[in-house]
Amino acid sequence: MPLTDIAIRNAKCVDKPFKLSDGDGMYLFVNAVGKYWRLDYRYLNKRKTLALGVYPTVTLAMARERRLEARRKLADGVDPGEHKKLVKQAKLASAGNSFAAIATEWYAKNRHTWVDNHASKIIARLQNDIFPWLGTRPINEITAPELLAVLRRIELRGALETAHRALQNCSQVFRYAIATGRAERDVGADLRGALPPPKIRHHASLTDPKQVGALLRALRGYRGAFVTGCALRLAPLVFLRPGELRHAEWSEINLDAAEWRIPAAKMKMRQLHIVPLSTQAVAVLRELQPLTGHRKYVFPSVRTSDRPMSENTVLGALRRLGYEKQEMTGHGFRSMASTLLNEHGWSADAIERQLAHAERDSIRAAYNYAEFLPERRRMMQWWADYLDKLALSDNLQETPSGLTAARTDAAA
Repeated sequence: MPLTDIAIRNAKCVDKPFKLSDGDGMYLFVNAVGKYWRLDYRYLNKRKTLALGVYPTVTLAMARERRLEARRKLADGVDPGEHKKLVKQAKLASAGNSFAAIATEWYAKNRHTWVDNHASKIIARLQNDIFPWLGTRPINEITAPELLAVLRRIELRGALETAHRALQNCSQVFRYAIATGRAERDVGADLRGALPPPKIRHHASLTDPKQVGALLRALRGYRGAFVTGCALRLAPLVFLRPGELRHAEWSEINLDAAEWRIPAAKMKMRQLHIVPLSTQAVAVLRELQPLTGHRKYVFPSVRTSDRPMSENTVLGALRRLGYEKQEMTGHGFRSMASTLLNEHGWSADAIERQLAHAERDSIRAAYNYAEFLPERRRMMQWWADYLDKLALSDNLQETPSGLTAARTDAAA
């Protein structure tokens, strides 16, 4: 006799499991844990059982429909149990080939090549802006219009630069999928020109000598925390990115040799970087050494010596000195040095190397951390002396003789 909904609801396991038949091989298996739909059938003269689902998630009507579908497959010579396994395997393979799965794999493979801040931005960008819409999609099925729709969502909230960076990361994931045999093409390449070009943003910086002189006097007159004041005074002398400066460790610095060697793992471009220290830079560090020299970090956090100062410490100090974000930033010291050194005739190659900018030739980059080092040493000392002159006079005017002297030194 066929089952009824009332009979199914009232079925209770008291002593031992039992079955309630619905006919044509289908029954409800009832035990102390729950109620399960099953279908017994024969395939190639072998008795088999197919699970049809769990009651009440799978209703009586749904179970009967699944029984009918299984019988159709048997009529076509297909084993419904084996077919179910193949479908499950296909779904698992699809999940393994999803954009999120491959992007996460790509990230893990490349994580060691990025500094922490850059790596955290990449994974956050993928998790927040891409995965919610494309994460579960098989990567080989994603189309250019689909990807563009996701990028448009980022663009419409006013984050055009983020949209461009997201496109770049997605293209990298597609290329990784191609290399590992899970995709056939990079659909991100089809979107070249689809997004409006981002507005070029330059880090706010001062390059007028009179303004630079005023800034230096303000830095030297800082009345806040001593460690912060030392960081402010050192920043213009070393051309480093704010993160590289605040993560400085005493073990990297040789004051007697007047040299700071920053490990590749801490640099944005993952290359060992040498910073020749001027006598002025050495003086700042020697002044700070009695206070933090016994700790790991040159500029430790005010809360714990186990971490470097906050990324907002220098920026906040500049604000307290009266410099707004559109006037000067921590990155602005690099722009200041680049602009003025180029104007004074120093070698562009030496300047770029000291700024630790990317080397297009990756093979050459692995060996050129010490490139132009003698010239860079002269340049860093000249720069520190030049800044001293700017700080001493708010009416300094460049003379032809001064300009000539700089260029002669650069050529030496």
